[in-house]
Amino acid sequence: MQRTIGGSVSNSAADYLHDDPEERERAARAILTDGIVMARALAASVPPEERLPTARALVFATISSYWSHAQKERPKSWTLSALPREIDCAPISDSALALAHSMGSAAADLDGMEASYLIGVLYTAMMPGKVRADFGAYYTPPALCERLLDMATEAGVDWRTAKVLDPACGGGAFLSPVARRMAEQLTDCAPGIALKNIVGRLRGFELDPFAAWMSHVFLEDALAPLCIASGTRLPTLVDVCDSLEREPEGSAYDLVIGNPPYGRVTLSTELRERFRRGLFGHANLYGVFTDLALRFTRPSGIVAYVTPTSFLGGEYFKALRGLLGREAPPVSIDFITERRGVFADVLQETLLAAYRRGGAPDVGQVHFLSPTADGRFAATAAGSFSLPSEPDNPWIVPRLKSHCKLIRSVADKPHRLADYGYKVSTGPLVWNRHKKSLRDAGGKNRYPLIWAESVRADGRFEFRAEKRNHKPFFEPRPEERWVVTDFPCVLLQRTTAKEQSRRLIAAALPKSFIDRHGAVVVENHLNMIRPLNGKPAVSAEALSALLNTEIIDQLFRCINGSVAVSAYELEALPLPGPKAMIAFENLVLRGATRLEIETAATDLFKKAGR
Repeated sequence: MQRTIGGSVSNSAADYLHDDPEERERAARAILTDGIVMARALAASVPPEERLPTARALVFATISSYWSHAQKERPKSWTLSALPREIDCAPISDSALALAHSMGSAAADLDGMEASYLIGVLYTAMMPGKVRADFGAYYTPPALCERLLDMATEAGVDWRTAKVLDPACGGGAFLSPVARRMAEQLTDCAPGIALKNIVGRLRGFELDPFAAWMSHVFLEDALAPLCIASGTRLPTLVDVCDSLEREPEGSAYDLVIGNPPYGRVTLSTELRERFRRGLFGHANLYGVFTDLALRFTRPSGIVAYVTPTSFLGGEYFKALRGLLGREAPPVSIDFITERRGVFADVLQETLLAAYRRGGAPDVGQVHFLSPTADGRFAATAAGSFSLPSEPDNPWIVPRLKSHCKLIRSVADKPHRLADYGYKVSTGPLVWNRHKKSLRDAGGKNRYPLIWAESVRADGRFEFRAEKRNHKPFFEPRPEERWVVTDFPCVLLQRTTAKEQSRRLIAAALPKSFIDRHGAVVVENHLNMIRPLNGKPAVSAEALSALLNTEIIDQLFRCINGSVAVSAYELEALPLPGPKAMIAFENLVLRGATRLEIETAATDLFKKAGR
């Protein structure tokens, strides 16, 4: 049902409470933040099929209120751009309408970029989960948008002449600040000429027609001074389309920028063939959108994206790394130090990166972005990095300034776990698929079930099954014998987070424990670092001790980009040569202290690989 939502608009609560601009802004943010919580609850109270039309109705009313208040400060008042007729909005209650009016008037007390972001968060907060995932609707905070634009500037983008595309523009988080920067460089032009210039150089693609309408509204809001001065309404610069179906037309873009959607996606046969150069295994949307960006960018042009960090080391992204390394090496990477409270409802580790198409794979610069009390981000230089000679290999990128020296020290370390005589596999038992075989006690034909909690933080193995639903033994049926392990190996926790003091938590599974029980069953949340064949060149005890050292842990952080500790990344870790490990192994076998082992491990990385 299409509905035009109108009615009188009350003043913002901030109008009555505060005369100080900063206080007004704080009050406005509080009104919007509380309103988003209330709107989320409202959306949860309606049937699933009505959530999206309800979200659009409430957001439309909020934007109507915002637009009405924003026009009061302008010499000429224009009506809000009409909502396309094909977009369905559900009827909403008077109380919901009052909430929308309150949020819209409060948003008018904020900078346009912040207002558009918070209204965008309102929309995504009310969306059904599947719709949000399909649209990839996770909007970018204004401070990060500005930082990415600064990175593009540093990479050589000229806002006076650059042709710019956001292929997943959402609610216009990047289009509006790009338009502002373009306008700031055209102050020597007549307003009509400046506006025509910008219209000819700026474009967005968006799958969600309502988000595309929001982009248009906030883009016209950002360019209001030029539009009003020239007496010209802004033409539509956002195409409602599936970006992956688009082919480059005409001259290529100087900058492709944005926060592309992410998540696994099943591509059609045609699209998988089109983007196969950047795919290995399943497709992730942000990887496909990265390939898309390269196709729309001119030689020497810049791609500037906000993405998860997972592509830096994961096996599924090795084709994408290779593609970027060959066609558009990174100029700079900024890591976001905090996961919580940056993107609404997103907990993945995130980075900002600028790539130059056709650039040389020389040296890229790294910064860390830390949120500040005033809602901005402080950038701290961490150093530089170079891509590996085979760019599809994991990229070793510093996460701390001290990592630069460490990365240089592994440049001559060609050895990997395979050189020690090991390979990595995942614990074979996915317990909730085999619940009928879990047992509370041992007995004939029952084996100890090894959970991740048996690998202690201090590097010891301790047989435990203390967490909820964890049983200590497993009795395999004949068809389940394949989950049984009867050889010593190194066990390593498969899921850890960057906030933990250590990412690598390993312990040797003692031969004596296997001899006592005949075999064990290893659960899926553990990696098994197992001998390739015969006797490995480095013992499980020495390998476990090495993996538990601070220097190896820091090196792993330079490779890994997710909470998963993958077999692929472990097998890619640069390590001291097997001969260099002899003295270290003797140290471990004689029961050296933790400090002695840490010192020995550090010394191994000061020497040339052997």
